[in-house]
This record gives sequence, C-alpha cells and structure tokens, in this order.
Amino acid sequence: MANTILGSTFMLLGCLAMVSANNTYSNPILPGFHPDPSCIFVPSWNDTYFCASSSFNAFPGIPIHASRDLQNWKLIGNAISKPDMLPRLATTVKHTSGIWAPTLRYQEDTNRGHQKSGGGKGRFWISTTLVFDDRASDDLSRWDNFVISTDDPFDSDSWTDPVHFQFGGYDTSLFWDDDGQVYVTGSHEYKVWPGIQTATIDLQTGQTGPWENPWNGTGGLAPEGPHIYKKDGYYYLMLAEGGTGLGHMVTMARSRGIHGPYEPAPHNPLLTNANTTALFQTVGHADLLQDTHGNWWAVALSTRSGPDFKNYPMGRETVLTPVTWSKGDWPIFQPVSGVESGWKFSSESTLSEGEGPYIQAADHLHFPPNSALPLHLVHWRLPTNDTYLVSPHGHANSLVLRSSVLNLTSFDGISTRGEGQTFIGRRQTDSLFTYTLDVNPSNLHEEEDEVGVSVFLVETYHFDLGIVLLSQSDGADTSPGIAPFFRFRGMSGVPVTETLFPFPPGVSINTPLSIEVKALNWTHYSFAAGPRDARHLMQTYGFARGDQLSWGFTGTLVGPYATTNGREGSENGAFEAVVGNWTYIPQGQIIN
Repeated sequence: MANTILGSTFMLLGCLAMVSANNTYSNPILPGFHPDPSCIFVPSWNDTYFCASSSFNAFPGIPIHASRDLQNWKLIGNAISKPDMLPRLATTVKHTSGIWAPTLRYQEDTNRGHQKSGGGKGRFWISTTLVFDDRASDDLSRWDNFVISTDDPFDSDSWTDPVHFQFGGYDTSLFWDDDGQVYVTGSHEYKVWPGIQTATIDLQTGQTGPWENPWNGTGGLAPEGPHIYKKDGYYYLMLAEGGTGLGHMVTMARSRGIHGPYEPAPHNPLLTNANTTALFQTVGHADLLQDTHGNWWAVALSTRSGPDFKNYPMGRETVLTPVTWSKGDWPIFQPVSGVESGWKFSSESTLSEGEGPYIQAADHLHFPPNSALPLHLVHWRLPTNDTYLVSPHGHANSLVLRSSVLNLTSFDGISTRGEGQTFIGRRQTDSLFTYTLDVNPSNLHEEEDEVGVSVFLVETYHFDLGIVLLSQSDGADTSPGIAPFFRFRGMSGVPVTETLFPFPPGVSINTPLSIEVKALNWTHYSFAAGPRDARHLMQTYGFARGDQLSWGFTGTLVGPYATTNGREGSENGAFEAVVGNWTYIPQGQIIN
C-alpha cells in the first residue's frame, strides 16, 4: 500500500511541474502548521505576494512567507522574533493559547520620500491577538490585541514593538477607507458579545472609537475571521462560520456604507467542503487578494483529514483557490481540492530576497560556526536563555542543547509556568518524510537524563524516542547502578504505554548515535535508532499513528529535546546534549 501511494504521489507531482503550461497547481500552498492565512499582493515590492499565518505557542511567531508566482513560497521572516516583544507568551496556559489569526495588510504612503531597496514607500501592518485560553470568555484579560508594523518584511528584527488596544475578542483585521480612516474589525462568540465588531483605530496609540456590530453572519456557529474589502462602491464583509471543524465555511455580506446595513450574499456560503467526501475538509477562514494580472484568489485554511476527521497530524494548512469577481457582483469561489486549475501564473518563480527556505525544501543543517539558528526552526513558547548553542567551542558544526527540568509533557500537560522546555523543531510539511539527527549521548550522567527526537503537536500529544539513563536491577546478568536505554513513549491526550530497550551489544553511552523518524505511510510514523557510523544496524523501536497526533489548532513539529524529566534537585542546564547533521527529506504529498 505504501509503495502504491508513493508511486502515484510522485507521478502527480511530476505532472504538476508543468504548471506554467496549463495553469494547474497543487494544494496546500503552505503545507503543515500554517493556519488562518492572510495574504496580500504588493506591486511596489517587485510584484511580490506575502502571507502571514497563526503560530499559537510556537516561537518565533507569525511566519511570513513570500512568493513571486503564488506557488513557490519562501519563508522570509517571523514577525514575532524577539522574546521581549511578547514576554507573556512564556506563561500561556493550554495548547489553544498563543497567537491567533494575524491579518497582514500593506498601506502605501505617497508622502514618504524614503524607499527601501527593492521595496515600496508603504508599510506592512499586522493585527492579531495573544490569547490566554484558560480564562473565561467574558474575561477581558483573555484577549491581548495589538498591532505591529515594518517597512521591510525581509528583516525579522524590523517589526515594531506591539501597540496594544482594548477589544474583548480576537481575529482582528485592519481596513483603510478611501479617506484614510483606519478601521479594525474583530470577532467574539455572541453568547458573550455581539459576534462581529468594528471601530476606528489610531495605529500609533491603539485608541479605538465606539464599537459597532455590522453583521453576525448567516447563523452559523462562531462567526469570526472578519475582513472588509471595498470594491465597486460596496463594502464587503467576509466571515468564517461553523467553527474550525467539518462545518467550517466562508460567508459574505455587503453594504454601500461601512456602518451598514449589510445584505447577505444570496449564495452563502461562498466556500465550504462541508458534507462532501473530499480529502480537503474544514475549509474556511479565508482572505482575498488580487494577482499581478488583476485576477482574484482566495487563501483559506484546510485539513487533509477527509470527512471522518481523524487523521490530520499536520493540522490546518493554507490552500489557494481562484475567485471570479465581476464588477458590481458577488465573488464566486472555486471549491478547494488537491489539484486545481487557476488563473494565469506569473513566469517569475524565484525570490532572491529572504534567508529562509522554500516551503518544499529539504533540510541539510550542519550549524556552522558563527551562524544563527535557521528561520524555520521553532520552540514551544519562549526559549530560556543560552539553551541552544550553535557550534560552541569544542563542538564545531553542531547544535548543543542544554537540558530542561521539564520534559515535553511539562508540569501538567498544559503549562510550563515560564520555566521552559528544551525542544527545537521544524514543521512537518510533507505527508511522507524521513528525518534523521546525529546524537552524542556521552554527557548523560544521572538517572532520567534523556536526549531524543519527538514528533510534537502539543504537550499532551507527542511521541518521543529518547536515549535515557535508568537504574538497572542487580541480577545475574546486570550490575547495579544506571545504564542507557532506548525509551519509546508518548502522549495522545493520555499517556501511551512506554517501552524500554537495552542498548544492543557493542553500543555504549559513548557511541555516537543517529535517530530516525519516518512518516512511512499516510497513517503511521516509525522511530528508529542505531550507531551513527553503522546505519545498517539501525533498529525500529516504536510506531505512532497519525490519528494519535491529530487534535486542536496546531500541526506536528519534529526535532530534538533534552531533559532531566523533573528529577528532584536538577536544574535547567544540568547536562549538554550535542546533536548535528539535521536532515529532513520530503518524500511525497498525499493530496487526493
């Protein structure tokens, strides 16, 4: 079965290489943990498209991708790249907390004389919310809304400190009217407040005007994700409804004035895959943009879960679909599928700017001296200081991890109380992949010292293969004390039974090892380890199902961790684990 899937997948991707000839492309355009997309086209920045997406508790936060052709997307920065921008991200509680639904917008400033090299005279803006999801819906402290901005999205450090504003909700979106007045629109469950709210906003101070309730959708669950567009004399208000599950949909209304009244589109919902057998489900939370030819497109989130909604470990991803929007009429969206035919694409596909990788690229990371961590590597919440060392003295071309007291399950599965976890990972961006990492475990010295690799969704959903020191019984064939083991264990809402494996003959704590994780088919991961210099001796120590890692708002990350597993008396930095030769090989997308 696995070979059949691989064969058909590669055949499909081979056909898609002829995109310029037939305008056919594949979804998702941003695979993996990239939900709640907001995308814009900026002609004055070399006809470049930019997309922002939600990051929840991951840091750096709000990844920014750019493209010249809507198909090949490159990570160019992270809008939240400095811990002091949002220090409270370290103490969020619950996996559904963190940064929700950024809206990215660009405002040209014709009065500015300065122009960035390769860019325009305007400014990029993001409005978003830091959510503390353990607090009550009517507790205003649950929602920390703010705006940030930059005149150069290719420089992560250029984003301003947040300007906070008061709003009892989330999914905020900025809109500039023709007279220059700026409005912010956001959403909240209307059991607490009316669902959609709009007000004027001063972007320098965060001061807002009176809030108004323009429209609450068609009656679907949780009207949210509002965006306002102005076209042909109408203000169009687009929403997500139905919740972010199988009932997710896109709806719209319009008005001659921004304050309303708003008339619903007669063909609502405009976009949904609800009540279909499609692989791509939960389609919603859309944004609209025009391309270099003036054609309209929509981006939205979707899960490759099928209608049973069980196996979707990569979570909510970003998809693209063409939209027909005639003058004075309502937009018509093409349904989302794995292979679509759209408008004519630009022939320009390469993007020379930006330091991050293309979304479909493999990893071959060697952490050379005097280099920084790659842009696409992330932590869960804020990293503790001096925990991730790139090629320190004596460990050239390696990454050194200083252990945390907490393991990946943390205190209670929902919070670190600001103490941090030593983990660094990259998003799983392929249905099928192989990830390998060289690990030197020789610095483990006390019981429960552990270094390993995890496929991590959130603190209560992760599977780990670790090298751990444990006590061994005093028996005929063993000596008292501690010994190294391979340990496979996990969490899938509740703990999964762990298994222990003694080191095989000829392998010791001083043997350089490699750990391998594979998404070996559509539904299963395998976890293996063995001597670095004798890969043929690698053994498989465990399997995890994709549906055991399918839950919530995020998507899977894969990467190393180091911990003392809460050992009494231990402190952060109790030992250092040396890793290297970080390799991630994409091996296929299941899109059909």
